[in-house]
Amino acid sequence: MTTAPSRTSAHPVDRLFLDRWSPRAYDGAPIAEDVLLSFLEAGRWAASAYNSQPWRFVYARRGTADWDRFVGYLIPFNQSWAGSASALVFVLSGTTMLPPGKIEPVPALTHAFDAGAAAAQIMLQATSAGWAAHAMSGIDHDAIRTGLGVPDDHAIHAAIAIGRQAAPEILPEGLRGREAPSSRLPLSDIAFPGRFAGG
Repeated sequence: MTTAPSRTSAHPVDRLFLDRWSPRAYDGAPIAEDVLLSFLEAGRWAASAYNSQPWRFVYARRGTADWDRFVGYLIPFNQSWAGSASALVFVLSGTTMLPPGKIEPVPALTHAFDAGAAAAQIMLQATSAGWAAHAMSGIDHDAIRTGLGVPDDHAIHAAIAIGRQAAPEILPEGLRGREAPSSRLPLSDIAFPGRFAGG
């Protein structure tokens, strides 16, 4: 499980939120399918507009026939470290929905928001179970759409690498110094009473 003892919150939150961070060093341990599916199950229970559940997850585990192909859908920088993960999950979402009482689909204005909520639950469940997870936007959208057979009415958002955290020394030299939990903006910079006040 990732931990971040240097992180402190300005207001009380469950320690899980502070300990979840995005390492890049993984030990290449295999992950059982039922373990990975338990993480995706957490994503399945996310909230969504009209309970439309627009998220879709396409995954591969290390050691399966799909693994090298999935790693190849990442940009080269991400391939340099995520290839040592135990699983890769691509997060997609449907861009239309059928609201209650309607007979024709309409644009799903919150599909990306809803998929992001599901992805966060996947990563938090992985952290809770002792695994690490790192979401990344550096992916080859065109190759993914073709290679995974993603329909045109679905958006491709990100990939999540999941694995057992390893020592930073296994990373390429340029990444070792970055292998640490990041900080966050003060709450006063992002939350405002009554009226928007940010930059």
